[in-house]
Amino acid sequence: MTESAQPVLDEAYDVVVIGGGPAGASTGALTAEHGHSTLILERSELPRFHVGESLIPETFWTLKRLGLVERLHESAYPRKYSVQFFSEGLKPSAPFYFDQYKDCESSQTWQVWRDSFDQMLLDRATELGATVHAKAQVIDAHFDGDQATGVRVKVAGPNGERIEKDIACKVLVDATGQSAFLASRLGLKETDPALKKGTVWSYFENAHRDPGKDEGATLIMQTAGKQSWFWFIPLPGNIASIGCTADMDVLFAGGATAEEAFNRELERCPAMVDRLADATQVRDYMTTKDYTYYARQGAGPGWTLVGDAYGFIDPVYSSGVFLALKSGEFAADAIHEAFQKNDFSAECLGSWLDEHSRGVDVFRKLVYAFYNPNFSFGRFLKMHPEFRSNVTDILIGDVFKPDFTECFEAMGDVTPPVPA
Repeated sequence: MTESAQPVLDEAYDVVVIGGGPAGASTGALTAEHGHSTLILERSELPRFHVGESLIPETFWTLKRLGLVERLHESAYPRKYSVQFFSEGLKPSAPFYFDQYKDCESSQTWQVWRDSFDQMLLDRATELGATVHAKAQVIDAHFDGDQATGVRVKVAGPNGERIEKDIACKVLVDATGQSAFLASRLGLKETDPALKKGTVWSYFENAHRDPGKDEGATLIMQTAGKQSWFWFIPLPGNIASIGCTADMDVLFAGGATAEEAFNRELERCPAMVDRLADATQVRDYMTTKDYTYYARQGAGPGWTLVGDAYGFIDPVYSSGVFLALKSGEFAADAIHEAFQKNDFSAECLGSWLDEHSRGVDVFRKLVYAFYNPNFSFGRFLKMHPEFRSNVTDILIGDVFKPDFTECFEAMGDVTPPVPA
């Protein structure tokens, strides 16, 4: 979207959403569909690059509500039917085929380029009545006491110059991802000391994929000693997204560069070495800090947080887009209820947060198990085959139900030691 093609901004909207990723787009699309004037402000030029390409099956239902499933079926995105784990850099588990557990339309999902996928979501938000403005830098949030009342945003002026504009709203939604615009300003962010990770990733052409139904599978490969792990996500055009995650002090030990860190850990993962034997790297290495964090408070008078702006979990189970979409859906319905009741309190706007947080905690506990050096999923499922359905529930994202207690009790204390 060029600056000259940007929509004219009004002085006030019912809802202003900061951030145009999956959380912001889904919130904005559904509040607009509910009939509320909605503005989505995206800082970047569109479409914009983002990592996190693997969709878990439960994203299907929000995408269906948004009216996007048919477009995804018509797309060239690889179909994803399963996830498979490799231990000690070599030993494969049996694939977790989603349709063997839940044989329905949601059991096939997709591996997506996030730039085009996120654009699809924003286009749908526009179709449903939201106004989307790119290259819009929100520089401040306005409050009347504790009540959020709007934003100050820097946008292109009539002659191409950058100008500042104040926009009022009844509800302000922070969907700024790991920037966590409001949570950072309000001092609400808390990190998880057990999950201070870093990631190095890139993209490779002609990496080996398994044939048939397994061609679109997500692969998760722990290295020898479980000090790090790799993802393998097949994408359109015979490209694969491949990244490595580990504790920061492990990944970048000795001041290693991104390339040095990636190649050092790759040597400890023979299964990934085999996948890359005939591959060509097509983009530079990129890095990110995947610190797990959460906001102590997810909503306040006139404002709410969604997606990564509310909290971020380690990427191992590809939960990010799902939680972004689901939190956007939850928040949009709560916002609609707030307008119906004329009640913009923290309690009304945050009425969905407890349910959402319970689902997030289910993912978090399984992440702890993955990183615990004394825990083995293979050993656990051999000892407790009755809990295989619970583990698969979490892998597909079916986490908003109250029947995981016995499974986690059987796992025992899986919280990993806090890095020194």
